[in-house]
Amino acid sequence: MTGNTKMEEEEEVETRRIPVKGDSKEGNWMEEESEEAELTVDVYQTPADIIVQTMVAGVRPEDLELVISRDMITIRGKREESRIINEENYFARELYWGSFSRTILLPAEIDPEEAEATEKHGLLTIKLPKIDKDRKTSVKVKSI
Repeated sequence: MTGNTKMEEEEEVETRRIPVKGDSKEGNWMEEESEEAELTVDVYQTPADIIVQTMVAGVRPEDLELVISRDMITIRGKREESRIINEENYFARELYWGSFSRTILLPAEIDPEEAEATEKHGLLTIKLPKIDKDRKTSVKVKSI
């Protein structure tokens, strides 16, 4: 859910990192960060659609929020830990629990009204139909 991403223009995007045991950073390796994590995503296109995929395993559909405009999508959610274990009983704690989000600028204009989102085995797939700017329609003028 975290990491560095290279953008098309070779611009590096800063992301947040959750500390794990063995980190060289000072402090408790089990401290929880209060900020949102950033989702990792795959974004690709087909001739008619832009497809966004991300892993949301352990997140209920009602805990996901998708905000879609013609040129941007924001995915927000929260993964809640279902069991409580005493901190001293952990040897490693690398799974992310808490809020996450990701905003993606889309490479083409899309029709937000026709967007579809499905989740299967923890993989969220969002299908965003591209707007065909070359499509033309003839309109007949009516006399009134």
